[in-house]
Amino acid sequence: MQTIRIAAWLALIGLVAALGWRFWDDRSAPVPIPMPALTTTPLEGRESFDAALVDGVWLLNVWGSWCAPCHAEHPVLMALRSEGIAIYGLNWRDTPEAANQFLDVLGDPFVGVMQDDNNQSVRALGIEGAPETLVIANGEILARWPGPLTPDALRQVIYPALDRALRN
Repeated sequence: MQTIRIAAWLALIGLVAALGWRFWDDRSAPVPIPMPALTTTPLEGRESFDAALVDGVWLLNVWGSWCAPCHAEHPVLMALRSEGIAIYGLNWRDTPEAANQFLDVLGDPFVGVMQDDNNQSVRALGIEGAPETLVIANGEILARWPGPLTPDALRQVIYPALDRALRN
């Protein structure tokens, strides 16, 4: 009986360690992977974009009006936009009305906004939740930050990836 308890605890510890490693690894590992083709539709009333045609270094932010962390990170996105950083938005699991109201009330930090109506784009990008921000250059995803952008996230992941991309 004691052996079974020890084995169960060891299995639980192993599972927690594996999940913790995956979470830590996703946030900090260098990504460079090809940018997949996105299946999106324009958000009514907003400038649209085709991710395959965006030049230079840019951010893709996956967000939804229903997402509390998206509300929390929005001032950070507005500040990045004022710094001249190109941010494109991928609205997920939202209605056009709710998405537009969100941007009308809080401000629109995006150069262009598209909607992922059928979840194909978020699946292709490997996104499991909102918000998530990707650093993209020359058709490659260079870095990603799952969760709301914070000053620490900018310092640890986003700014270093932008700097590396701009130097290349």
